[in-house]
Amino acid sequence: MIMWMDGNEENCENIKLLMECVDRLVLLCKGKLGSYNINGRTKGMVACYPGNDTKYLRHIDNPNADGRCMTCIYYINKDWNVETDGGLLRIFPEGQETVANIVPKFDRLLFFWSDRRNPHEVQAAKRCRYAITVWYFDAEERAAAMKRLSGQNNNNNNNNNSGSKNLTNQTNKQ
Repeated sequence: MIMWMDGNEENCENIKLLMECVDRLVLLCKGKLGSYNINGRTKGMVACYPGNDTKYLRHIDNPNADGRCMTCIYYINKDWNVETDGGLLRIFPEGQETVANIVPKFDRLLFFWSDRRNPHEVQAAKRCRYAITVWYFDAEERAAAMKRLSGQNNNNNNNNNSGSKNLTNQTNKQ
């Protein structure tokens, strides 16, 4: 099950707090993320992936220059044991022989580049696996992607409810 949320929905105060904290963290890194000009993000994809050996095949989040430059995942799986529960995230950094194995344990926040530099997969999970994922946009790449999309079909609306939010510098707010 997947729901797209920004935390303004009823009884979602903690999701809103999480999104605000991650936004502030990303803004604090502005200017330190290579040539990216991060100016927005998707809504949070709140996901419950069922157990029963459910897995996610190796993929790249942004293979087509859609504007997503950074993937952020927050795990909410209490008492996760990768030996019995499975569900390991494996990242295969481009040009490296090592693999990053990440256990989806509670209160873990993970960032990685969304493009071809980080193909990744989720191994089979034996129990429900919960995560909130947000993708941050590079301003220039996102504008080019939206221009391409509008040129392809002016009548085709994006109905996945992922929406997007512009980021403003709120690092001084308490």
